[in-house]
Order: sequence, then C-alpha cells, then structure tokens
Amino acid sequence: MISLSRTEIEALIDLPSIAPHIEEAYRLTSAGEINLPPVGHITFPDLNADCHIEYGHLVGSDSFVIKVATGFPSNAALGLETGNSLVLVMSAKTGVVQAVLHDEMLLTDVRTGIGGAIASRVLARKDSERVLIVGAGPQARRQIEAHAALMPNPLRFELWGRNTERTKELAAVLSNEFDITYSDDLQTSVKHADIIMTATGANSPLLHSEWVHAGTHITAVGADAPSKQELDPNLIKRTDVIAVDLATQCFDHGEVSHAFHAGLIHERDVTELGVILEAPSKGRINEGQITLADLTGIAAQDIAIATCILNAHTK
Repeated sequence: MISLSRTEIEALIDLPSIAPHIEEAYRLTSAGEINLPPVGHITFPDLNADCHIEYGHLVGSDSFVIKVATGFPSNAALGLETGNSLVLVMSAKTGVVQAVLHDEMLLTDVRTGIGGAIASRVLARKDSERVLIVGAGPQARRQIEAHAALMPNPLRFELWGRNTERTKELAAVLSNEFDITYSDDLQTSVKHADIIMTATGANSPLLHSEWVHAGTHITAVGADAPSKQELDPNLIKRTDVIAVDLATQCFDHGEVSHAFHAGLIHERDVTELGVILEAPSKGRINEGQITLADLTGIAAQDIAIATCILNAHTK
C-alpha cells in the first residue's frame, strides 16, 4: 500500500500536467462515465463547520476513490488549519486499499483551483486580464496560482476579503510572486473586473447583480454545502450562460440552488461544464454576455488528481 504525506504530495504537483485530466473528468462526468453518488455532509452548526464525504468510480477503472474533507473555520483561533482531508484509493476488484494520501486538504484546494481556471479559460472573454478574487482563505492562493499557470494571457489580480487584516497580509505575501493588489472596495472592484472568483464560506450574498457589467465571467466555488451562498440570486437570473460541474448537485446546494428554488431559473437554464468543454458553442458566444460557473466540487476531480499523483509517484 502506498502512503504519502502532504509534503510528498506537494512535490508531485504540476498544474499544467494535471489540468487536462481535470478537464477530462468534467467531460466524463457529463457523459455519464463516472459513478458519482450524492455527496455526504455532516454539519456542526455551533462551529459553523462541516465535513464532506465524496466518492466515485470511473467506469471500467481498476480503482475507486473516497475523500473525506473537513472545514472548521474556528480552528484559526486555535492556530490550526481550517481544513483537513485524506484521500483513499481502493481496488474496484477486491476492495483492498491501494493508497492513502494524507494531503491535509492540499489536493482538494489544488483541484478546485484548477477547476476555477478551466472554467475561466472556456467561459471568460479572450481579452480578460483583470481578475478579482473574493476571499482570503487557502483557496485564494490556489485560484491565483492556477489562473496564472493556465490562462492564456498575463493577468492582474485584486484580492478582497471579509477579514481586512488577513486580506492585506495575504496580498502582500502573494505580491512577491504575482501582479496583485489589495482591494478595500468590493463594489468598485467587481465593476472593473473581467473575471471574478468567489471562494468564501459566506451564507448570504456578497456580489449583487447591479454591480456586475456585461462581459464579466464569474466562477463561484464557495457554496459547497447546504446554506452556503455568495451570489445574489437576481445575478444568476440575469446571467446569459450558467455552467455547473454537476447539475443534480448544484440544484441541491450550489449557487444556482438559491435561484432555482426561488423560481428565478429552471433546469433547462444550466449546462454542465463538461458539455461546454466538449462543445464550446454552448458556452460564451459573444463578448457582451455574463457567464457563470457554479462549481460545488465533484469526486471526478479527486479521482483525476489522485491518479496524477500516484502516476507521478510510481514513475
């Protein structure tokens, strides 16, 4: 059995080589080639915390993947990481554990960052260069890293977060590697952005419809559990192209679920990202459209990145 630590896993990560496998995971999901049972959730309301259990199997593959990931925001006050996880790779023939990846949330953060960049690459305007990151948690760095590595044009980043001091500190640290500035005015930054990435644990809208101009692309990754919400439902109603990673999941607890249950959108109004990757004409077709990717996270991404790490380890 293979057992890898976070440090060992981090040494094996290469964003450009992993990205095509994440893209293929979206395509295979939409084609019905991956068995993806509903995500399991355990919530801890007193701590505003949760645990996700995601699992899946690529049809015909010799192995399947189970991931357990936790989010405990109150850990920050204890000097602990706010997220943790491990990934199990098991034989689809015998059920034997083949690998334990003690990634401590690294793989989830990286594959989410790659997913956000893939959505931006296929849905944002080709001349996009200004990226607003909403949120100053671990996902902020991963989205910036992935966008910088995978987008075709050089990018300028702005960072806005609900915790002012933490956001300023993170922007200062990241400025050593990227063209990034701190934002203290979310509304103004939204109005000037070409691409907006929201990656917070918010439970009520941060982005309002009237702030967003024509031609903007938005990817929201924060609503990965029931009750979470980052976007004004009226913004979703106004959006010209709504992409989701998995329709059934997003209608249950993604950003689109709030607009859907309010009767503002219908099932026919969304298209899975895998479908758009296969047929780009189903995505953005002109520069004036507002596009949205609602990414709740799917086990297909975990299968893809775990496979990449194990392949790199065994080379």
